[in-house]
Amino acid sequence: MITPAGLTDEVVALVQRTVGTTHLAVLTGAARVPAGDVVLCDVAREAADELLAALRALGVDSLGSIAVEHIDLSLSRSADRAEREAPGEGADAVIWEQLTGATHEESTLSITYLAFLALATMIAACGVVLDNAILIVGAMAVGPEFGPVAGVCTGLVQRAPKLAARSLTALLVGFAVAMAATTLFSLAMDALGQFDRGMLENPRPNTSFIWQPDPFSFIVAVLAGVAGVLSLTSAKSGALVGVAISVTTVPAAANAAVALGYGEFAQMWGSAEQLLLNLAGIMVAGTLTLSAQKLLWRTQQNRVRHHKDANGASNGVF
Repeated sequence: MITPAGLTDEVVALVQRTVGTTHLAVLTGAARVPAGDVVLCDVAREAADELLAALRALGVDSLGSIAVEHIDLSLSRSADRAEREAPGEGADAVIWEQLTGATHEESTLSITYLAFLALATMIAACGVVLDNAILIVGAMAVGPEFGPVAGVCTGLVQRAPKLAARSLTALLVGFAVAMAATTLFSLAMDALGQFDRGMLENPRPNTSFIWQPDPFSFIVAVLAGVAGVLSLTSAKSGALVGVAISVTTVPAAANAAVALGYGEFAQMWGSAEQLLLNLAGIMVAGTLTLSAQKLLWRTQQNRVRHHKDANGASNGVF
């Protein structure tokens, strides 16, 4: 943190009375822009959200700055003690500021985001026409659409309408652009003799599920939404790959685009229904999961505060 000189003592006192903090250091007058002191500390993940909220309440983010980094390895008895004293488990902790920042970045409507979504949809179009499950899975892994979906969920739970609106815009515009680009791509492939209507109309045992939604489409989307949100809030981002290849958002958009190019409106509407079912299932599950996590974490924090009050003085490590 960079803190104005007049605020440093309050910040230091706050860190000292926060359960789960250690390794406090103050570099007086070290900061130049903005001018002030540099305050460093380590905090257990499960205590980070409460500390960040308190620092923002003091105005550190507006008068100075707050930067958070993940420590991969810390060999320290005091760090071990701080982690033991912090409430709950680090894997279960939600750092809401970090989640909001991450979803804000992932849900920005950028050229890179549009390019990835369009490329993923085109790859899926090849998989649809060739009835190739490997290409479908690859396209699902490439698609970046979970970021905006998570942004909508976070915006709803955190009552951040701007984040929710920005994420929804990125989602809708992104799929519209990707499907338009894929329709043109499929027409170009048809002109080159690589695609033809018969390939779309022939039986496709590996990919026909894409335009034939059923109750399992929504059920799988709900389960994937829960898993995706848990992977974001617990910093286990590797699980997002599994989430990405379990829902047929990108393949459904691709099938709809190819079907539109050939005038196969039955497949187009079936694919559109599949896409909407998956997106709705993920959003509903993600919003409910975040709401449950917020409630559980608030209950956990209240329990810790009552424990601290019952014991009188601070339960910190200093």
